[in-house]
Amino acid sequence: MKKMCNNFKRTLLLLLWLSCSLGVMAQGRIVTGSIKDSNGEGLPGVTVLVKSTTNGTLSDLNGKYSISTGNNATLVFSFIGYVTQEIAVGNQPVINVVLAGDVQQLGEVVVTALGVERNTKSLVSSITKVPGVSLTQARENNFGASIQGRVAGVNVSKPGTGPAGSSRVIIRGNKSLGGGNQPLYVIDGIPMDNTNFGQSGVWGGTDQGDGLASINPDDIESITVLKGASAAALYGSRGGYGVINITTKKGTARKGIGIEFNSNYVFEKVINYTDLQREYGAGGLANSVLSNPTSPRIGSKPTTQDQAFNWESAWGAKLDGSNNIMWDGVSRPYSYAGDNWDRFFRTGGSLTNSISLTGGGENQTFRFSYSDLKSTSIIPN
Repeated sequence: MKKMCNNFKRTLLLLLWLSCSLGVMAQGRIVTGSIKDSNGEGLPGVTVLVKSTTNGTLSDLNGKYSISTGNNATLVFSFIGYVTQEIAVGNQPVINVVLAGDVQQLGEVVVTALGVERNTKSLVSSITKVPGVSLTQARENNFGASIQGRVAGVNVSKPGTGPAGSSRVIIRGNKSLGGGNQPLYVIDGIPMDNTNFGQSGVWGGTDQGDGLASINPDDIESITVLKGASAAALYGSRGGYGVINITTKKGTARKGIGIEFNSNYVFEKVINYTDLQREYGAGGLANSVLSNPTSPRIGSKPTTQDQAFNWESAWGAKLDGSNNIMWDGVSRPYSYAGDNWDRFFRTGGSLTNSISLTGGGENQTFRFSYSDLKSTSIIPN
C-alpha cells in the first residue's frame, strides 16, 4: 500500500513538471522588433501587450521592443495619437510595426478674448458662431445688417438713410436707458470703434455711416457672438452689451500666389402691401375742394363751420372725378391718381467686386485684398 502511494506521488509530480514545462515553452518565446511612425522615426513609449493577458512591455527611446509570448498569441500595439494595431505572432521572430496617425475631428472651437481659442463646451456664456461665407450670399452694404436673422436674440435696425447709412445692432434687448446698448466689436483681438459719423434727426443732419461700413464681408472667416454676462468679464465694461468677435481670413504658406475674385450684384425694391382706401381724398386737400361750394364732401355741401375748421385732419371729398380747383388754381378732375409708391421709389442695385492675393512661406504669410462697392439707392438722387 505504501509502495502504491509513492508511485502515485511520483506520477503526480511528473505531470505537474510536464505542464509547467509546456507553459514555459509556450510563453518562453521572445519576439523583437521596432515601432516607427509614417515618417520612419522610432516611437518611444509604445505599449506592446499580449492580447487578453497582462503580459506587456514598452518600446525604448529608439522604438525597439522585446516581449515573451507564444505562437498563437496576438500582439497589440497602442500609442496616443496613433491607430492601434493587432498582429498575430505565428512563427515570426521579428515583427516591425509602422503606426499611422489617428486624425480625429475636434469639437467646435471659437475665438474668445485676445484671440484665445476655446472649446465651445468649455464656455459658460451663450455664444453663436456664423461662418463668413453666409455673409456674402445675401449681401448687404453694411456688415451689421448682414447679421439680421442669423443669430438668435440679435436685432438689427437699418434707418432709412440710404445705402451708406449706419446700422443699429442690439443683443438681447436694451439694457440701459442712457447708453448706446450696442455691442463691442473685436477684430482679430483688437476692439473697434463703431462710432456713427453724423446722425439724422428731427432738425436735419446726415447719416454718414459707421465703422461697420468699412468692413468687407469677403475678408471675414467667421463671427462669434457672445451674448452672456461673462462677455463683460472677458472684455470689461465695454462688453456689457455683448461682444461680436470677428476673425478675418489669413494667408497660408503655399507655392506661388493664390488669387481669389468675387463679384456680386444685389437688386433692391420696395414692396408695399398697405391696403389704402381709394374712395375719399386726404383731409389736407379739403381747403381747395371746399373753396368750390358745389363740390361734395362725403355726399353733402360744406358748411361755414366746415370751411372755418378746414377739415385738415379729416377725410377729404369723395373721389368722384368732378372738376375742382386745385392748389395751383387749375381745375382738374378730383379722382384717384394711382400708386404713388411705384412712381417715387425705383429699383436700387449694389455691385461689389473684390480681389485678394494670398501666399507666403514657412516663416511668414500674407493676404492682401481690395474691394470696390457701387450702390444706387431706391430713393432718387
